[in-house]
Amino acid sequence: MFQIGSYKITVPVILAPMAGVTDRPFRQLCKQLGAGLVVSEMVTANTKLWNSRKSKLRLDHEGEAEPRAVQIAGGDPDMMATAARLNQENGAQIIDINMGCPAKKVCNKAAGSALLKDEVLVRDILTAVVKSVDVPVTLKIRTGWSPEHRNGVTIAKIAEDCGVQALAVHGRTRACGYKGEAEYDTIATIKQSVSIPVFANGDICSPEKAKAVLEYTEADAVMIGRAAQGRPWIFQEISHYLQTGSLLAPPSLHDVAAILLNHLNHLYTFYGDYMGIRIARKHVGWYLRAHASGNKFRQHFNQLETTAAQRASVQEYFERLLNGEDIAA
Repeated sequence: MFQIGSYKITVPVILAPMAGVTDRPFRQLCKQLGAGLVVSEMVTANTKLWNSRKSKLRLDHEGEAEPRAVQIAGGDPDMMATAARLNQENGAQIIDINMGCPAKKVCNKAAGSALLKDEVLVRDILTAVVKSVDVPVTLKIRTGWSPEHRNGVTIAKIAEDCGVQALAVHGRTRACGYKGEAEYDTIATIKQSVSIPVFANGDICSPEKAKAVLEYTEADAVMIGRAAQGRPWIFQEISHYLQTGSLLAPPSLHDVAAILLNHLNHLYTFYGDYMGIRIARKHVGWYLRAHASGNKFRQHFNQLETTAAQRASVQEYFERLLNGEDIAA
């Protein structure tokens, strides 16, 4: 167990914020399936853009379990402070700052992990945001700008000095993107260098890997990103393994079908039919990527244009699997 401000987090497995993935339906699902904390999609600090449909949906936290953690991204201290304050007024109970995203469209705007190049600006942003809100502020970073400039320890110390109350670290630099393997030496060093909770992130895709990374880095929690796509029960699996040392049996086909259909229903309700149908396509692809017949089914599913047809096709697909039919041919 660890604390972020007054919030006690009892499960050391956290859903990483991912643009286009960790929307409200997915956050709620991961929370129900064992995540100790979930973090929203990145919201731009430019409040002039908040009237767009995308931003309005990202700012919607109705019915979410506490604490509600919202991630903001930007490179201007005043804009970031304003965005943090307005998010708190909108119900955010933790403000998370993005200095970890390696996407060019984010870094080209001097935001995300591009900020790691400018330690003075990092301090200015963190100071401004912490002063602007009454809720805890957390930070997500990478180990540095490039393998030659791993300044994650320096950034972590700046963050702690500015009043940031927890730190997530992805075990790659900005230059690495998602290539190669994550390294955990820097995360371990960061953990030894600060007294605030530290979360290890990057390439954690199994209960065994989660336990190994926690033991190696002595981090307070692991943060799961891409491994949760199409596998939201990974939080239960990791938590159970950390507590007992034994592996949970994988979910049955019946359970996976129920989780997926429930997820689809929430997507349709949240986004409406038009957007919900399109967003459902990528999630179904993730759920079925390990199935021998998944690729063929996905091609069919992606042609469907109504929610009823999508639901019916998923039900039929799993019924045929449960009946032992060969649908890969």
